[in-house]
Order: sequence, then C-alpha cells, then structure tokens
Amino acid sequence: MRRLRERLHRLLVPVADGQEAVAAAPPVPMREIFRRFWPDARPYRPAIAAGVLFLVLVPAIEAAEIWLFKLVVDDVLVPRDAAALLPLAGIYLGLTLVNGIVRFGDDYLAAWVGERFLLNLRARLFSHVQGLGLDVLDRRRLGDLLSRLTSDVQAIERFVLTGVGDAISAVARIVFFSGALLLLSWRLALVSLVVVPLFWLTARRFSGLIKHASREKRRRSGSLTAVAEESLANAALVQSMGREQHELERFRRENAAIMEAELASTRIRSLFAPLVDLIELLGALVVVGLGVWALSSGDLTIGGLLVFLAYLSQLYSPVRQLSGLVNSLYAASAGAERVIELLDERPAVVDRPGAQPLPAAEVRGRVELRDVTYAYPGAARDALAGCSLVVQPGECVALAGPSGAGKTTVTRLLLRFADPAAGEVLLDGHDLRGLPLRDVRRHVGLLAQETLLFEGSVRDNIAYGRPDADAAEVERVARAVGIAELLDARVGQRGRALSGGQRQRVSIARAIVRGSAVVVLDEPTTGLDAEAREEVLSALDALLPGRTTIVVSHDPAVIARADRVVELRAPNALPMVEAIA
Repeated sequence: MRRLRERLHRLLVPVADGQEAVAAAPPVPMREIFRRFWPDARPYRPAIAAGVLFLVLVPAIEAAEIWLFKLVVDDVLVPRDAAALLPLAGIYLGLTLVNGIVRFGDDYLAAWVGERFLLNLRARLFSHVQGLGLDVLDRRRLGDLLSRLTSDVQAIERFVLTGVGDAISAVARIVFFSGALLLLSWRLALVSLVVVPLFWLTARRFSGLIKHASREKRRRSGSLTAVAEESLANAALVQSMGREQHELERFRRENAAIMEAELASTRIRSLFAPLVDLIELLGALVVVGLGVWALSSGDLTIGGLLVFLAYLSQLYSPVRQLSGLVNSLYAASAGAERVIELLDERPAVVDRPGAQPLPAAEVRGRVELRDVTYAYPGAARDALAGCSLVVQPGECVALAGPSGAGKTTVTRLLLRFADPAAGEVLLDGHDLRGLPLRDVRRHVGLLAQETLLFEGSVRDNIAYGRPDADAAEVERVARAVGIAELLDARVGQRGRALSGGQRQRVSIARAIVRGSAVVVLDEPTTGLDAEAREEVLSALDALLPGRTTIVVSHDPAVIARADRVVELRAPNALPMVEAIA
C-alpha cells in the first residue's frame, strides 16, 4: 500500500506542476461538505422522505420474495405437492407487481429531486459568480469556471443525494437480509457477518488514495476546459499566427494529465475489487461448509440452506456497496471542494446595509470625484492619488494622459467595479457606496472598448439593457445610429457576423435605449478603419446630447466633441490639470 501511494504521488505531482493547471482547491472535510449543501435540498424534503420509504420497501419486498423460495423448495419440491404451488405463485405475482410500482416511484422521485437540486444549485452558483467583482473573475480562467458550474456541481448531487440514497438502500438491505439470516440460523448468521469489518477496513485503506486521484482529475478537467475555451475563443489569432500545433499540444498535455490521473485511479480500483471479491468468497466458503454440517445435523432444511445462501449473496452486495460508497463519496468530494472554494470568494464591492435607491426622476447627472485614492490589489503604487474632478450635468469631459495615469481606473470607480480606498465618488451629491449597485449601473452606463454582444439579433442586443423598450423606440434609435436595416440580422458569436463599426454602433444604440444619465466611453473608435470610424462618430452625435459623458480616447475626433479635456498625471508626479478642448 505504501509503494502504491508513492507511485501515485510520482504520477500526479509532476503533472500538477504544469503551467496550464489551475490551482487546487483547499481540502474540505466531508462533514463540512454535507453541512454546506444539505440546506439546498430543503424544498424537496417531503419528496426525499417518500423516496426513503421506497428505498426501504424495495429490499423488504426482495427479502419476502427470497423467503417464498424456501417455501417452494420445502413445501412444493421436496414433498412434490403441486397444489401448494398455486397460492405461492399468486403471492409471487403480487409481490412482483408491488415491487415494480415501488421501483418506478423510487427511480422517478430520485430523478425528480436530483434534477431540481442540480438546477437550483447551479443557479445559486451562477448568481454568485455573476456578483463577483471583475478583479476576481479576471484572476480565474473561464473554462475552469464552466467546469465548476457543470461537472463539479454534478458531483455535489452524487455526494448529498445519490450517496445518501445509496447508503440508506444498503443499510436497509443489510437490516432485512441480516434479520432473515438470523431467523434461519443465528449461528451461521454470526459467522457470515464476521467478514463485514474486513470490507470496511479495506475501503478505508483505499479511500485516501482514491480521493487524491479524484481531486487531481477534477482539477485537470478544469484546466482542459480552460485551454479549449481560450483556444477556440481566440481562433482568429491562433490561425493568423499559425499556432494550431502549439494549441493542439497544450490540449494534448492537459488530456494526458487527465489520463494519468484516471489510470492511477483505475489501478487503485482494480486492486480494491479483487480484494473485496476474495473477502466475499472466503466468507461464502465458510458459510457453505458450516451450512452442510447444519443440514446433516437437521438444524436446516435444504430449502433453508439454499435460501440462506441466497440471502448471504444479497447481504454481501450492500456491504460491498457501502464499502465502495466511501470511495465514491471521496471522489465526489473533490468536485464539491472546487465549488466551495468558488462560493467562498467574496465580491470586493457589495451593497451597504441600508443602501437607499436613487429614483431616476432625481438623477441630473452631476459626477464628482473628491480627493479619490485607489490602488489595485497587490500593486506597488496607487493608480489614483488625491484625484478630484467635477463633471456638470450634460457636460462631456475627455480624460487624457499617459498610460498608467488612471484613466481606466476612473471609469471602473464610476461603474463601482471597485471602491476607492480614500475619498468619495459622487453622483448628484450621493456617495456611490451608499447606493444599491443596481441603481448605480442603471444611472451610469458603459460603452467598453471591447464591444460586447450576445448571440441573437441586432434588435435583441439593442434592447438588452432595457427589455421593456418598445419596438418603435428601438427602431428609432437604430435609425439614428444608422443600423435600421440590420435590426433583424444575427450578430453571431460575440458579434462576429458584423463589422467592427456595426458592432460599436449596436453598442451605442443599446446605451441610448438604456437611457442612463451618465455614460462612460472607453476608446469607442479604437481599431476601426476610416469609414467605420466616421459611422461611429456619427452615432456618438446621437448619444452625447443631454447626457453627462466621460470619454477615454486618443482619437482627436472624439476628443473634439468634448466640452473639456482633463489631463491625468501619474500619481506622485504633477497634480491633475485641466485644459479647455
């Protein structure tokens, strides 16, 4: 066993050190895993209780059916009394029908509860991930997040529901079949139960190895998904650079790591299974030998011995199942640990207790940064230090300055993607930290440098920010930005069916329909050709009037549309200065 553990460590540790692997989740005790996720099953507890009843009835019926076999042998076959078969056949038929109904109810309820448990747990995890700050999400690989939302959540269902159901079923079988064995011959029953501790000790010896292999396989599955998502999302870059073979090697490397973890796990299971078979065989041989002696001494009938052996085979099956269940739960716990790690991530920005909504009717659009200081987590210096700025309602201000001066940081603070370490960011005199996040982002809109579109029609994407917008308003705005003829066109994945200028105009139309009093523009014309740039500039002329606008841009044509240009200097250099556009 020690040599097997050392071999497993050698197989997995070099793989775990690969540069593509996601970080391992901290280990969590099984009791804590159950405590964290059992409340998610609370709405289904009546159905779970009914399922437990079915789980108990199934082995009870099976025990009765096996006992009937004893009566058939002793009362029908040995005395050769065919007339005694009729009532026994009727009982057999009735038990078979009842067993079919109970099994159907058990299977259906298990699926009903399990799927709803998965649906709600996935929704809870997805909602939690959506609420995490952009800085948290940026630290994690998208493919790994998707793996945790899918297969790792599935592992929790196996741990909390399927595992518990299997345990109840196994215990019920042990109780009923052990009881029947004791009724037939308590001496033989005690001998047959001696092997039960051997099953348990064997499972305990192997469980730690299986958990280690399963944790590594789960982690590597997240890495594989991350590599695949990154490569496919950047397919144009990969193909233009001729790096297909490099990406294939990355993908193969992660697959090979999963294969090694799976082979290690298979070796462990392959050693576990024959050991359990050997224990079961030894127990059966001892019982058969003692059973022959009991038969010759008259303590057992031939029917009783045959049924005893049938019960014994049925008894060892759930004992073996319980032994294997420990290993299955350890394997499932590896996925649960990864979900718990994600659920334990706390967003950097949250609503304050007692945050007061800001009605749209009271919003004028006055923005103020008052002596704001902010540093990114782990950064050696502040991104902003003592920054102050006032933008009046309806005014358009362009932010200029060298790279690292804090222009993007200002936009993040205005959207409350981060909160300042010192100072205040105000909207109409209200500190943004005192407003609900939903209100801040309803009144402050963002037009990002990377155009963000969902699969669907242009019409759907324009109305995304305000689902209650009527068709006439959407069409009016689309005409204003010059994309009326594209309203029913599909944008494709990430908008790739549209040109860069068309994508940006869709985003501008979406911002207009959204109706935010304040709009933040981050390099709206970057990467566009001359024709597309002119189209976007025309669309901006439809967006800017009547809104407070903060623009980050190096495009002179965009800056020319601003009422003022505010130059930001890097912290600890010259103070911020303002220049008239």
